[in-house]
Amino acid sequence: MIKRNQPVLLERVNKMKHATDVAEYERYQGFEGLKKAIEMDKETILDELDIAHLRGRGGAAFPLGKKWRHLYGSKGDTKYIVCNADEGEPGTFKDKALLEHDPLSVIEGMVIAGYLFSAKAGYIYMRGEYRRIQKIFQEALDHAEAAGFLGDDILGIEGFNYKITIISGAGAYVCGENSALLNSIEGKTGRPRVKPPHLADVGLYLKPTLVNNVESFAGIPVILREGGQAYRDLGTEDGGGTKLICLSGHVKNRGLYEVNLGTPLHEIIYSEEYGGGSSTGNPLKFIHFGGQSGPIGAVKNLDDCIYSYEGLWEKNLSIGSGAIVVMDDQVSIVDYLVQVAGFFAHESCGKCTPCRLGTTRILELLTKFNKKQAESGDLERLEHMLTHVTNLSACGLGQSVANPMRSGLDYFPEEFEAGLKEAAIPVKGGLW
Repeated sequence: MIKRNQPVLLERVNKMKHATDVAEYERYQGFEGLKKAIEMDKETILDELDIAHLRGRGGAAFPLGKKWRHLYGSKGDTKYIVCNADEGEPGTFKDKALLEHDPLSVIEGMVIAGYLFSAKAGYIYMRGEYRRIQKIFQEALDHAEAAGFLGDDILGIEGFNYKITIISGAGAYVCGENSALLNSIEGKTGRPRVKPPHLADVGLYLKPTLVNNVESFAGIPVILREGGQAYRDLGTEDGGGTKLICLSGHVKNRGLYEVNLGTPLHEIIYSEEYGGGSSTGNPLKFIHFGGQSGPIGAVKNLDDCIYSYEGLWEKNLSIGSGAIVVMDDQVSIVDYLVQVAGFFAHESCGKCTPCRLGTTRILELLTKFNKKQAESGDLERLEHMLTHVTNLSACGLGQSVANPMRSGLDYFPEEFEAGLKEAAIPVKGGLW
């Protein structure tokens, strides 16, 4: 029985000598989730996923059980399983670790999905920068097929035929958006689709399609092996399980950690088991959660914060991809946000005008504040621009640009005001 403070996603990462060795993987409870799944009624599998309350680990936090039920109820003889391994959020490197050091767990999760939905084909869309890891993953696929866990008549079950193909991306951040990812797999330009229809109804090649993140698929075998309630007990009532977090920035112990949802944020940042506190000796100032598209929190307001979905939502923050970027008090929030805005302007696919032009205008305005060249009205223009880009953009890239910007404005308004030209600063108390 698994217990809290026990790694379940990283349990093999530091133990297995050969990540693609099926026999060694089985010694660490590998493929036990799949073996249990094929003995269960398919409705029972869905029930266990509902009980586990695994929220999607790609960033959107949508309950995985609901997504799987939607696809299960979709009409169609052909269904596809897609793993989103286009890990593109700066400060995020959790999927890379699983793909490199425990690829068979991701494969097992995808095979369980293939069994449940009677799918014949699965695809894993992997970042183009992960060339070496693609070779490792292909080796794991070959070994799994040789051992009878992929291919035809899997585990001796007649008609259980399922194969997984690696699709290499070209480094486009926007392809992390599910519909853009499917367009890319089809050989089209990686730009988002208009929704509805939902991808579970009209997805890859216009067929019902499941798209989940690497970390989400790796959690499926744990749920079926240990039971939905045991998995849920690792987290909180509003989000079960553990979460892989990526600590970077001005903390002593930068790296990848697995924490139980419900762990105090103060412990994650300051305890020697995790972050270890400030690496510079200066007081910590702010934390950027969930990647570039996530909100920013001021450290002074986070003493009582719990690292869970509901705990961060109460602070107008989010877990997102699991990135936690920590900055000390020597970092200007405006300077930091210029870098963030530059990332979005560079990665916009250009499909919709609000994002294509809006991200560039936001970058220009922030640069003016950073150079102390902002004029009267620029702060209001920035706020209007953030609203327009959020409300009018076609996909999550443009819709999330305002998350870090607004939180930076809310917590550190004086740093923006300091970016105004002296002539633009209003005189208080009259002119005499």
